[in-house]
Formats: sequence, structure tokens, C-alpha cells
Amino acid sequence: MAKRDKKITLRTSIGFGLTDIMGGGAFTVIGAWLLFFYTTFVGLSPVEAASIIAIARIVDAVISLFIGGLTDNFFKNKLGRKFGRRRFFLLIGSPLMLTYVLLWFTGMNYWYYLGTYLLFEIVAAMVLIPWETLPSEMTKDFNERTKMSTARMFLSATGTFLATFIPGQLIAAFGQDNAYAYFINGAFFAVLFAICVFISYKSTWEDKLTPEEEKALLAKANEHKGFGGTVKSITEVLRGYVSTFKIKSFRKHLAIYIFSFTAKDVYNAVFIFFCVFALNTSTTLGANLLSLSIIGIPTTIVSGFLFAKIGPGNLFKIAYSTMIVCLLGFWAVYLIQPSSMVITLFVIAGIYQIGRSMLEFTPWNVYPFIPDVDEIVTKERREGLFAAVMTFFRKTSVAVATFIVGLLLEWGGFEKGATTQSPEAIQTIVYTLVIGTIALLLIALLIAFTFKLNKQTHAILVSEIERLKNNGSKQDVDPKTKEVVEALTGYKYENVWDENKAGSY
Repeated sequence: MAKRDKKITLRTSIGFGLTDIMGGGAFTVIGAWLLFFYTTFVGLSPVEAASIIAIARIVDAVISLFIGGLTDNFFKNKLGRKFGRRRFFLLIGSPLMLTYVLLWFTGMNYWYYLGTYLLFEIVAAMVLIPWETLPSEMTKDFNERTKMSTARMFLSATGTFLATFIPGQLIAAFGQDNAYAYFINGAFFAVLFAICVFISYKSTWEDKLTPEEEKALLAKANEHKGFGGTVKSITEVLRGYVSTFKIKSFRKHLAIYIFSFTAKDVYNAVFIFFCVFALNTSTTLGANLLSLSIIGIPTTIVSGFLFAKIGPGNLFKIAYSTMIVCLLGFWAVYLIQPSSMVITLFVIAGIYQIGRSMLEFTPWNVYPFIPDVDEIVTKERREGLFAAVMTFFRKTSVAVATFIVGLLLEWGGFEKGATTQSPEAIQTIVYTLVIGTIALLLIALLIAFTFKLNKQTHAILVSEIERLKNNGSKQDVDPKTKEVVEALTGYKYENVWDENKAGSY
């Protein structure tokens, strides 16, 4: 545990952000290649392949809910007090990253692939949920948190690029019909992820609890001993998750996050199918188009600047509008089949990656400020709860989306292992990519127009929290602050910072 006055340096930010090479890289490979790998090399049908991802992520989503509550309260445990209630999970998660390679074996049955994928999802959640809370633990400053989040997203973009570029090179080297390329890719990334998570463990710290906070946590631990206490603890955790939806900014933030990221998932799940079967190009070209995610690396730096200057709401609008235009461009290429198709695809895919990187950058830069909005209502710090709820809905949504994609492909007549597909199957692929993705982005865009949390409103909110902590009277609040607090929380000002309700949310 460290003191509050430690500075966030560039080195610290990079060390923290390295874990998102795993967060961005692992699930980019999974989203872009796993469904294709299962249907092409393993021999599973689209529904069987999609059901593995869906079942594993739903089970993992439920488990993730309890991981958030566990990390919030892990200080009660001796291991939590020694290694940190968040960072302990990074320490044990580092070697467990090697389970990633198990996904890429061929010749196994359905249950093997379900079990190995579920195992990796749980390991990843065990690392990512506590890791995502660390910016809120390490600093209260908006600019320092933005520095950490920008470094994180820069490295996430690097992971995304590696996850699209390296498979393409391996497929080109080993041949399109050689599954060994996927295994080598999995082994490389498994080792890389383990190293990155360990560096994050060494580079970060946690906010030092006050004696009063320690006393309260330990007292709560004694209340939850025995069967009755365990039931009470689980009930409190579930009630805590439900209570997060009382915070207006979080409801909007979660909706924007889920709809936009699910749109990205749909795109990733069918893009290789689109390239191979709808455009009659090679798997390698599809991989090279995806590898234009390298554009996301400099875009992340620009996004960090825009995030502070124009606010997350406007950044959302730019991202989604850009992606929608590009998706219409892909549709036009399919319909027109221009002679300069490859060049046109690279231009459209490059611009799409600018929007995609902004889409990925913004929600997790907003997240560290959500617990501050919650604090003025509940008088508690509940970073783990919010991270767990976001992870639960993210994993549930991608599970549902992937399964629906599998159903649509099978319904449209997609034949597993076939080198060509029927016109009906091709149309299904095209419409899923274009119409499905655009519809989800439009919903996120409409919600973004009503999102009010930004640098200015956050500063007003934090200033008010500090004033109230220093025994300031709620009667002395100025009108502008009152308006901001109500807009961000969804509560009447009279009902926030309530001594009688603290701990009951």
C-alpha cells in the first residue's frame, strides 16, 4: 500500500497500461479469428462455435460480478493486506496467462474448447477487473488519470495491432490452410501477456486506507463469518450491483459502452468471412486490413488530447459517425466491385480504424470518474463494483452478439469448412456486417448526445465532495454546483451525501 502523494510519471503510466496489451490483444485475436478457427480447422458448425463463446462468457460474466466485490473487500484477507487487494490478482494472474495457448489446439472435442475458453475468460477477468480500478486508487487528479488512461489505450491499440498483424504474417508464412500458424500465434501471445501483467503488478500501488476505513472493513468481515454471514455478504454484494444503476451518469455510460463495443464485436466476428466469401479475397488480405489497427496508436494520443478539450460526449460522436460512414463504404465496395478494390479497401479500413480506436479509448477513460459521481451519493468508494458491472454486461453482450452471429450464419446457409458459400450465405454475412453494426452504433450515438460528464463538470463535482468532506454545509451549495451534481447523479441535491443513508445503497 502506498501514500496518496506518489506521483504518476510516464513510466508509471506505461507500466500500468501494459496489461491492456492483453486486454486489447487477446480479445482482438479471439473476436477476429476464433470463430473462423473453430469453423475452418476444428470442424465445428457456426452455432457450435458461437455457443462456446456465448456459454463461456455468460458463465464468466456471472463470476466476474463476484470478483469485483471480492477485490473491494480483499483487504480483510492477510494476502490483501500484504500484496494489495487489487494487485494480488495481477501477481497470481501473470503465470495463468499461459492458459491462452490452450485455445489453439486442433483435434479436440467440443467440451475441450468450451472448457479452455471458459478457463481463459475467468483468468482474464480475475486480472482485468481489479486492474481497471487502479487509476482511481492511485490518484484523484483528472489529468493524471487521463495520462494513465491514455497510456493504457495507447498500449491497448498496440496490442490490437499486434493481434491483427502477427496472425496475418504467420498465416502468410505457414499457408492459409495450416492451423499451426494459429497455435504459434497463441503461444507467442500467452508469454507476452504473462510478462505484461507482471510488469503492471510491479509498477502500480493502491491508496492507503485510513485507520477508520481499516477498522470498518475488519468489523464488516466479522459480521460475515459463518453460513448466515456468507448469505448476508452475497446479498449485500448483489444489492450493491443493483444500486450502481441509480447513478444516472453510469447508466448512460454503460449503455454507450455496451452498444458501441457490441457493434465492434459484430464487425470483428464477420469481417474475415466478409473478405473471404463476399469479396473473394484471401485470409491474408483480411488480416492485413485488420492490422491497420496500427493507426489506433497515434490516434490514441490525439484522443487523449481531444478527451480533455472537447469531452467524452463529443469524442463518442466523432468515433461512431466515422465508423458508420466506413461501413457504408464497405457495402459500396461489395456492390460495385471496383477495379481498384484492394486500394479502396485499405483506405476505408484505415479510416475505420481511426473511429474504432476512439470508440475503444473513450469509455475506459470515462470509467475512473464514475466512482466519484457515486461517492457524492453513497459516501463510499466502490470502484470494484462498477468495474464488475461493466465487465458483466460487456461479457454478456458479446456472448449474445456472437451467438446471434453464429445463428445468422447458419440460418443463412453457411457451410463449415467450405471454400465457397451460397449467395444467401454471402448476403447474410454482408448484412450482418453492415446493417447489424450500424444499428448498434446509432443507438450508442443517440445516447452520447445526452452524456454530461466531462473535465469541467467532474472538477465541480470533486470540489463539492471535498467541501462536504471538510464539514461544509449542504445549505451553502452554489446553484451551478447543485445543477451539475443533479445532472450527473440523477438525484436531487438534498438526497446526496446523506449521513443517514451512507452504506445502505
